[in-house]
Amino acid sequence: MKSFREAIQERVLVLDGAMGTMLQERGLKPGQSPEGLNLTMPEVVASVHREYIEAGADIIITNSFGGSRFKLAHYGLEGQLAEINARAVAIAREEARGRAYVGASIGPTGQFVEPVGEVSFDDMKAAFREQAEALILAGVDLISLETFLDIKECRAAVIAIREVSATIPVIAMMTFDDNGRSVLGTPPEAAAITLAAAGADLVGSNCGLGVDGIYDILTRMRTVTGLPLISQANAGLPLLVDGVTVFPGTPQEMTDYHDRLISLGVRVIGGCCGTTPVHIRAMKDALAQRQQPWSEPTHLKGVTLLSSRGGWSAVGPGEKTAIIGERINPTGKKLYSQELREGKVSYIRREAMEQAQMGATLLDVNVGAPGIDEPAALERAVFCVSGAASAPIVLDSSSPAALERGLKAADGKVLINSVSGEAKSLSRVLPLAKKYGAAVIGLTLDAKGIPDTAEGRLAIARRIRNAARRRGIPDEDIIIDCLTLTVSAEQKRAAETLRTIRLVKEKLGLSTVLGVSNISFGLPQRPLISSSFFSMAMAAGLDAAIINPREKPMMDAWRSSMVLLNHDLQAEVYIEAYRGEQTATTTAIPPPDTPLDIRQRLTQAVISGDRDGIVGLVEQALAEGLAPLQISNEGFLPGLEEVGRRFEKNIFFLPQVMQSADTMHTGFDRLKQEMKGQKLESLGRILMATVEGDIHDIGKNIVCTLLENHGFEVFDIGKNVSAATIIAKAREYEVDAVGLSALMTTTMSEMDNVIRKLKAVGVRTFTMVGGAVVTQEYADQIGADLYARDAMEAVAKIKKLLKV
Repeated sequence: MKSFREAIQERVLVLDGAMGTMLQERGLKPGQSPEGLNLTMPEVVASVHREYIEAGADIIITNSFGGSRFKLAHYGLEGQLAEINARAVAIAREEARGRAYVGASIGPTGQFVEPVGEVSFDDMKAAFREQAEALILAGVDLISLETFLDIKECRAAVIAIREVSATIPVIAMMTFDDNGRSVLGTPPEAAAITLAAAGADLVGSNCGLGVDGIYDILTRMRTVTGLPLISQANAGLPLLVDGVTVFPGTPQEMTDYHDRLISLGVRVIGGCCGTTPVHIRAMKDALAQRQQPWSEPTHLKGVTLLSSRGGWSAVGPGEKTAIIGERINPTGKKLYSQELREGKVSYIRREAMEQAQMGATLLDVNVGAPGIDEPAALERAVFCVSGAASAPIVLDSSSPAALERGLKAADGKVLINSVSGEAKSLSRVLPLAKKYGAAVIGLTLDAKGIPDTAEGRLAIARRIRNAARRRGIPDEDIIIDCLTLTVSAEQKRAAETLRTIRLVKEKLGLSTVLGVSNISFGLPQRPLISSSFFSMAMAAGLDAAIINPREKPMMDAWRSSMVLLNHDLQAEVYIEAYRGEQTATTTAIPPPDTPLDIRQRLTQAVISGDRDGIVGLVEQALAEGLAPLQISNEGFLPGLEEVGRRFEKNIFFLPQVMQSADTMHTGFDRLKQEMKGQKLESLGRILMATVEGDIHDIGKNIVCTLLENHGFEVFDIGKNVSAATIIAKAREYEVDAVGLSALMTTTMSEMDNVIRKLKAVGVRTFTMVGGAVVTQEYADQIGADLYARDAMEAVAKIKKLLKV
């Protein structure tokens, strides 16, 4: 057989379908480890592979989806990790016998990475590395990362695999909701950028959606990546038929999008939940007359793509000049320097939010104050900025240790600021950029200083580019800083800087960046000089500028230049910014904002997730005579309600919601000291459980947290809970509602069982259901009183149901 990479160049390959439901039909019991069958029932696993190969699958996927130490620990099998994963590969290879490629399945661990969860990046990466080592040693042809909800976890998995092997093909897939984002708020574009940078060979999506939804996701991915794509759709949305969960999508429906998928650059098409060998046979037959060789897209040539958990930005040809907000820098800022020494992040959060609101498309993060632990401080800063704004991050540090800590903390593809032309700098920074999938700013200086001429700076830029190429870093991920020097001291060099911009773009084809405000240092009316130079630099082709987006003259120069340089089509950005303003010859200074009272400041702290500042505000509120209940009802709760509104409008996503919840919890802890044993009035008593056979509890835990913050008394009885236990605890706690969660298609039918038994024994309580595979239609079929697609909706609906 040809290698996998060679094969996808020539034709579209068919990947197999669902594994879990097939194993369930063949004897997998509720609560039993699917991966454990590799040791106890290998012939059953082999029979699934055999049917898919006979149906025409070009790729079969090993029974190792839950083969990480985190997942196996639920069954007490973590000590057999290497054996279970190796056996999964051996079973598949024995059935494939050269007729199909063997892809190793790696799924999520069921944990979130810090700061959303409690697992460190290093521990998560180590878990994936351990599994990858076992699979690669056993002889797989490729690795398939499937059904990831957290971009940071998936990024850790790709990086872990690349530590084990630089050559094994890696497929990386995220799962998205029908709102076009992952559970944690990542759009497809950001996912594709992040995973491609980390080292994936193919990117795409599986599970969660039918083929029409997957097509929409891949269409968005194609706008930001030239990699081959993969589609692994569900066979429609699940239904309950005669007590059994079924997926109604027909084989014909699964093939209706083939032409569009192939035109988009999809090179692997497979099936997820509900797909069977019958579906795979239909896909294979449909592709027989539709094959065409791979042609790599070229629409992104020269463009640097950067990402965060919640957004992405493009820098380079055809794009607006990127604005890099410079305010998160301790130079000359006593308050920020003091917070860094105290380990606080209030200043960072505020500046991240405000700069993004003022137009920054990237956020420079510098924590280089004297006397601090810079690696730890940069990690805290990255966590904070990632939660406060969706703009990608620029890591600004000269310390390799701090840079690596920041790179691990990041959710997406960041820009490193910076590397110079010195050999020492190149050898320390470029390996980090390559390993963690980052772009770099290259300073046109070396041990001899900054060259006087544009040609001298160009030579250093070329040296940086060549060194990056040797490390495997593409030209698109190098942005050259042509260096702005103070015009009051070296007047001639301003023109050389502009000439350097033109030369770097003309001779090397690289993007450029400047720290613009340096130009005016020491002169009166600095904004006048800085904004004029900024306009000249943009006319010369400047691709990114490090500026203060609060400075109106700078943003005026940027908006007007984008119109004149034809980067702001129909002057949309310009018109939106100045709509309704009268022509003026002087810069108007906006009046100061009306000071917020203490209730409003408490509300704002909850909204922004200011955990550092909330206790101080509670102290102030108490000092002003507010009672604990007033602080809660008039300060905390309005903030949480606003967070809910922003979540509904896709302005906030789960990480921001959890930050706000943590902030409110911190505030409540302080209030409890004043309540002397008194309890806040409960809105209701809720029992929460993940049903029997299902070991996933992330979603349930989030619902529990938010219900508690909204004033409910919650009894969380865990995961893999039997119907009998749920019934007993519902009676014991005399609850108003029972919440049931399921993530897997193989366990969602247990919800039906629990609800029927609750009714049969006369437990009078409302029921609500949720989970990745659950739908409103399914909830209606099993007789649940309500369905919630996410935690915020669960809170809103249970309030309405209980009339509180």
